[in-house]
Amino acid sequence: MGLVEQVELRFDPASRAARTHTNLSALRQDGTGLWVAGDETATVEHLAWTGDHYGAQRTFRLADYVPLPAGPDDEADIEGLARADGHLWAVGSHSLKRRRVKSKDPAKAARRLATVIREENRFVLVRLPLDPVTNEPRAGSILSGGDNITAHLRDDAHLAPFLALPGKDNGLDVEGVAVRDERVYLGLRGPVLRGWAMVLEVRPVEAGGGRLRLPEPPRKHFLDLGGLGVRDLCPYGDDLLLLTGPSMDLDGPVRVMRWRIRQSGEVVPSDELETLAELPYGVGCDHPEGLAVLADGRLMVVYDSPSPARITPAGGVLADVFAL
Repeated sequence: MGLVEQVELRFDPASRAARTHTNLSALRQDGTGLWVAGDETATVEHLAWTGDHYGAQRTFRLADYVPLPAGPDDEADIEGLARADGHLWAVGSHSLKRRRVKSKDPAKAARRLATVIREENRFVLVRLPLDPVTNEPRAGSILSGGDNITAHLRDDAHLAPFLALPGKDNGLDVEGVAVRDERVYLGLRGPVLRGWAMVLEVRPVEAGGGRLRLPEPPRKHFLDLGGLGVRDLCPYGDDLLLLTGPSMDLDGPVRVMRWRIRQSGEVVPSDELETLAELPYGVGCDHPEGLAVLADGRLMVVYDSPSPARITPAGGVLADVFAL
């Protein structure tokens, strides 16, 4: 799989001010352009194909369509998007976060490292119907609050011990969503258990009043990714493509792997996974974070913390397109 071209994704001034273009975490294509999301807002964005770049941005606030638990302004840390059966899905990371060290003062640095924060808007799975004419979202449904995914994992033998850990500390961290029929697959960046990553399979149903619920606990799939976690996933025919990378705060390695779901059980050894590509990554920058199979069969990848070489004069950012 080789790099074919780079394509510009151009954002409006408000999104650039919110750093959406430098924090891209999710990507899906539709008939007119791209759905994208960053992990610093509570919005999803649509970029239309203009002939030489993606632009004409439209921003949709999730709180206009579902009741976000912490209100419209707190970030939802959207880490995955999916399109299926006329709906757009968005998933938050479901992770805690540890405060960044911002001071050279040892005492202040230690205090910040001891502080773990829970933000309720991160603990959401959202399904929005798309208008067949305008392609805009309509009022949808949300899985959140006391019925969110982590609530179904409190007694789980594998995952319960990691619910109190921040995502960057190998705690629970959802990154990526793919939908097939009634099955929703959620890729976990962490935890990675002795080199094995995990994908959760859930089957949400309508609960009324704009709510989703899980009638049964998540089904767990264990994948031997050689110590890497899942950074995104997307449909590829009857299979899923996995964007894999470090679970901790590291740069790489990053790979695209193919998982033949129908030929696998719940424990998937490495010889049942096909490595399609080793992706480039930077040192402290250019972290592959979202991928989508385009209508022409090529693969598009967007990057978190893009290098200065990816930032365009028009305020856009360059995505990579690879031949599969």
